[in-house]
Amino acid sequence: MSTGALSTVLRQLAADRSRERIAVGDLLTALGDRALGALLFVFAFPNVLPTPPGTSTVLGAPLIFLAAQLALGLNPWLPGVVARRSMSQADFAALVRRIAPWLERAERLLRPRPLGVPRVVIERGAGTVCLLLSLILVLPIPLGNMLPALALCLLALGVLEHDSAWVLAGLTTAVAAVAVVWGVVFALVKAGLFLLHGAMQ
Repeated sequence: MSTGALSTVLRQLAADRSRERIAVGDLLTALGDRALGALLFVFAFPNVLPTPPGTSTVLGAPLIFLAAQLALGLNPWLPGVVARRSMSQADFAALVRRIAPWLERAERLLRPRPLGVPRVVIERGAGTVCLLLSLILVLPIPLGNMLPALALCLLALGVLEHDSAWVLAGLTTAVAAVAVVWGVVFALVKAGLFLLHGAMQ
């Protein structure tokens, strides 16, 4: 079971030179019962920053599994095909160097803030929203990954640290993300119909 700050756990794992590769299952073990919120953040955050095309699709599959488990109140688990996915220790260390500074800033602001609602209700509600955002994230929608990923990060950290203010911020961002993605999809469909109409004339 991990009790340290998420940034500390990630830095310790990145500094472990005894491993040639870091698998998703290694993260699951290192993070213990905090793995759901922590891994949701780890897989969502790279999509907040500019990344190569297709990144959101690769990282989206674990997000869907993790968000569904949070929504259903299940213990952290990933199927073997996902848990065995790995990257070299050097690549993982580079990823942590990219994530850690942002995460450490967030950790200084996070603190337990109850909302007057049972924690299980907040977690399952947040998990349901995370599942919707994860499904959006894997779709090949132009500019459709950054805002949903940001909402996922806020929700994940809020759940991880039992901070209702961050959960509410994540829900607000999720609403904005869905509105933006819907607008992009509507514009693409409208443009496609316009081109089709023009081609048929």
